[in-house]
Amino acid sequence: MSTTPPPDATVTDSPARTGELPASEGAFGWLRDLGPRGRRAFTGAFGGYALDSYDYFTLPLSMVALAAYFGLDSGRTGLLTTVTLVVSAVGGAVAGVVADRIGRVKALLITVITYAVFTVACGFAPNYETLLVFRALQGLGFGGEWAVGAILVAEYATARNRGRTLGAVQSAWAVGWALAAVVYTLVFQFLGDDLAWRVMFWTGALPALLVLWVRRRVHDAPKATEQLGTSARKGSFSAIFAPGLRRVTLFAVLLSTGVQGGYYTLATWVPTYLKTERGLTVVGTGGYLTFLISGAFAGYLTGGYLTDRLGRKRNITLFAVLSAGSVAAYTSIPDGSNGLLLVLGFPLGFCMSAIFSGFGSFLSELYPTAVRGTGQGFTYNTGRAVGAVFPTLVGYLADSWGVGGALIFGAVGYALAVIALIGLPETRGRELL
Repeated sequence: MSTTPPPDATVTDSPARTGELPASEGAFGWLRDLGPRGRRAFTGAFGGYALDSYDYFTLPLSMVALAAYFGLDSGRTGLLTTVTLVVSAVGGAVAGVVADRIGRVKALLITVITYAVFTVACGFAPNYETLLVFRALQGLGFGGEWAVGAILVAEYATARNRGRTLGAVQSAWAVGWALAAVVYTLVFQFLGDDLAWRVMFWTGALPALLVLWVRRRVHDAPKATEQLGTSARKGSFSAIFAPGLRRVTLFAVLLSTGVQGGYYTLATWVPTYLKTERGLTVVGTGGYLTFLISGAFAGYLTGGYLTDRLGRKRNITLFAVLSAGSVAAYTSIPDGSNGLLLVLGFPLGFCMSAIFSGFGSFLSELYPTAVRGTGQGFTYNTGRAVGAVFPTLVGYLADSWGVGGALIFGAVGYALAVIALIGLPETRGRELL
């Protein structure tokens, strides 16, 4: 069996050319086309990613309180995010191999349980060093969940609608982010900071409810089940670095590094920027984040639609340019113009999220079924780990440049993403092998 898709697969939306049944019409035709089992897989992946997002954002939203409680400078505070993202590379790569060897659903359950357990453990940390270790271990599950869930749904989706289907899964990140912002506003409003940050982490136990449902109701797509029993090269790191896939793997890592370096810089430091440099209260920060998160949700859905209309590479290029411009505009707003800050939060969230919508479909289409989990898990999460340098750099520069000035480094990541696309093929309309 070949380990690589044809380099220049024909782009088409025609059912006759792709071998698919005619696609359902309407705004939710993509959801109907998944079928009953596919829709349950979508629900499981959506819920897992939303709760993954929720557990991730317990840290950025609590960073000011944590820094005060443990007496941390900006560099050591930023390291909490960096260690999560670096270890997530290990977790994502391992989860991808596990997904190829024992199945997508079982791997999904393992990742959700892991990130939930260690998020709760963070709330019991007696010192900074212990918190750093627990946050690192949380990264193991955090790193694997998205790749596994995206693959699970991609293998049910039609080639015509795969971009918008995976874009809808990606929108779960904004849902989890919004839930975390609401809980943060309530918890920090009614509890003292010394207890509130612990309570935020303890609420990370929510995913346990999802695990029970997924275990009973969600199943792998038939194609993935077939490969588990027949492929000798399933879950092989050597396969994704074989001559047919090596170039794809290296450029996909660079793409992921650029996009995630830009994104996590903003996701980590914007709440701190709003509180420390713009002087917003807890409630005020929550209000501003509402615009940012609303933009993110709209961006995921719009980007999913555009990645099917424009193609994977054009969609990423478009929103890389717009994201870099939004970062520059957001951090250049003069003091006393918090109203403008509020308005620009929506396009900032929109652009930096829409660029992700094509990732689930693009990376899934770059690899054959036997190593799809390994390829997607490795490239996405290795990029996340290397991109983690950006939030740490901002943390160390913030003391001299200010958080707002240092945030401009997020725009550098988006430039790297555009360069990476030169080495990758367009995959819109490609059938999964």
